[in-house]
Amino acid sequence: MNTGKQHTFVETESVRYVYQPMEKLYMVLITTKNSNILEDLETLRLFSRVIPEYCRALEENEISEHCFDLIFAFDEIVALGYRENVNLAQIRTFTEMDSHEEKVFRAVRETQEREAKAEMRRKAKELQQARRDAERQGKKAPGFGGFGSSAVSGGSTAAMITETIIETDKPKVAPAPARPSGPSKALKLGAKGKEVDNFVDKLKSEGETIMSSSMGKRTSEATKMHAPPINMESVHMKIEEKITLTCGRDGGLQNMELHGMIMLRISDDKYGRIRLHVENEDKKGVQLQTHPNVDKKLFTAESLIGLKNPEKSFPVNSDVGVLKWRLQTTEESFIPLTINCWPSESGNGCDVNIEYELQEDNLELNDVVITIPLPSGVGAPVIGEIDGEYRHDSRRNTLEWCLPVIDAKNKSGSLEFSIAGQPNDFFPVQVSFVSKKNYCNIQVTKVTQVDGNSPVRFSTETTFLVDKYEIL
Repeated sequence: MNTGKQHTFVETESVRYVYQPMEKLYMVLITTKNSNILEDLETLRLFSRVIPEYCRALEENEISEHCFDLIFAFDEIVALGYRENVNLAQIRTFTEMDSHEEKVFRAVRETQEREAKAEMRRKAKELQQARRDAERQGKKAPGFGGFGSSAVSGGSTAAMITETIIETDKPKVAPAPARPSGPSKALKLGAKGKEVDNFVDKLKSEGETIMSSSMGKRTSEATKMHAPPINMESVHMKIEEKITLTCGRDGGLQNMELHGMIMLRISDDKYGRIRLHVENEDKKGVQLQTHPNVDKKLFTAESLIGLKNPEKSFPVNSDVGVLKWRLQTTEESFIPLTINCWPSESGNGCDVNIEYELQEDNLELNDVVITIPLPSGVGAPVIGEIDGEYRHDSRRNTLEWCLPVIDAKNKSGSLEFSIAGQPNDFFPVQVSFVSKKNYCNIQVTKVTQVDGNSPVRFSTETTFLVDKYEIL
């Protein structure tokens, strides 16, 4: 190339290289000299417009990360060396491969699964009733399906029925049909035509090195660490809370509902007759409810969870919900994590400022993802300032703001970005997180045996999850 002149292509004896600079990279289209250069330039522009749909930055590692997405998109633009008459929206539709028939099939499958589960529960109740009636009359309990007997408890019967139904539901893998040994006249994928071979030979003759495979195996930079297994004692408690929250974009809390439960699991029958000492330091006014078989008077007077009949034991090797609580409020001060999304129109679209603030200092929220919807067909957002990291999902048109942890030391943060669109395009904002500390301060502090009041070793697993968390 001569200096001081603008170029869009370089020609050799029989090959034309049409190119376009993209920041630090170049998009190059390799064609023969007898192709229409105007069409080549138009094709090149379409190729370059596809890349920001999948990559948030025009850098080599980002291109490598999304190489297969790009190859699939490029394949829609050029087929067998010829340009297809497609635009950006059609490429997105073709690569997503959205199927109405698949949605209908999945909906039917889910309905069938729900009906099967309901039928399973009904059968389990019938079996339990039959067993109770048989016990009252002093007869042997009726068997079921070859494994039911008077020794099988209702809970394990239901579990076995569940396993049986799940096992029969699994689709059987059909054996691969044997291929005919005779010659095949079908089109072979990957077979090169003479024209392609000649074109590659010309490239080689001009000094180009043609790689047989462009990329080797890339090892993943960040391997996901598995959570360490919980050390479960013979008496194990699972404390789980789920929150459903809906806020207005102007800050008003429309509804907040929180459900919590203590699930008790005993794996050794010698610890069946025990009592749980519950410490309730909640000041938000939750409504508590004990299991019907739990002594309600004992819980009200001494915050102890024990069976109404002290001589009976808790079931072994099954999860039993002994205490549950519920909190419903429209009090704004109860919001655990406030989100303020502020889109403002500018000359070429919208500048969006979004910030979070942790209201409950004793909470520690992990794996927080704040999902902001984006208008479709306008490319990737331009990120200004950000605390944490972000992911742009061009398929679902969302921006995911990812924060590993939010706690008292990291209780607030903000994100700024610009993109074409209207203020209404960026709602509803959705939030998800997990926490090992529960929202309502209800804990089991001690477990003792009914006889002798001696302490029992126990383990606890606490989880605080999001069912739905939206800013509309």
